[in-house]
Amino acid sequence: MNRKIELRPGIISLMIIAAALSRLLPHPYNFTPIGAIGLFGAAHFSKKYLAVLIPFAALWASDLILNNVVYAQLYPSYYKGWAWFGQTALYVYPAFALIIGLGMVALKKVKPGNILAASLGASVLFFLITNAGACFSSPQYPNSFSGLMAAYTAGIPFFWNTLAGDLFFSAVLFGTFELIQRRVPQLQAN
Repeated sequence: MNRKIELRPGIISLMIIAAALSRLLPHPYNFTPIGAIGLFGAAHFSKKYLAVLIPFAALWASDLILNNVVYAQLYPSYYKGWAWFGQTALYVYPAFALIIGLGMVALKKVKPGNILAASLGASVLFFLITNAGACFSSPQYPNSFSGLMAAYTAGIPFFWNTLAGDLFFSAVLFGTFELIQRRVPQLQAN
């Protein structure tokens, strides 16, 4: 079997898993690799089912640990009992799926300008979808246009961390993989 085919998906998977596990480290709110791992997997897996499966599995596994270990201790009244999915999964996961789709379209050619544009797009998608989800699932906001605008306004401070996280982790993932590919030519795509 061709060594390039075996090695490349394994390295990509390990990088995505490592990035997802970085969510367990202390960090500013929303400064996470979520958008970056979706874009990175979409750009580099040649088999598109892996571009969906591996990033989703990494996100879900890190969510499982965060929700049931970290957040359950920090916010015991909010996180009660074991949960396979967090309370925000209904809008975080569709946003993540759209980010992967964005990566499949925008990163057919992996170039710095495309990565920058896709990272910006991922941040905006995540902001729009998750804040709409927060609006319509929380009694804090009325289910109206004004409630939606209030949720978006309240989310603006978090958007800047989302954007910074997407840009930072995209640079780390894409840049590191580019450097590794230069040192290990077997990793380069056909």
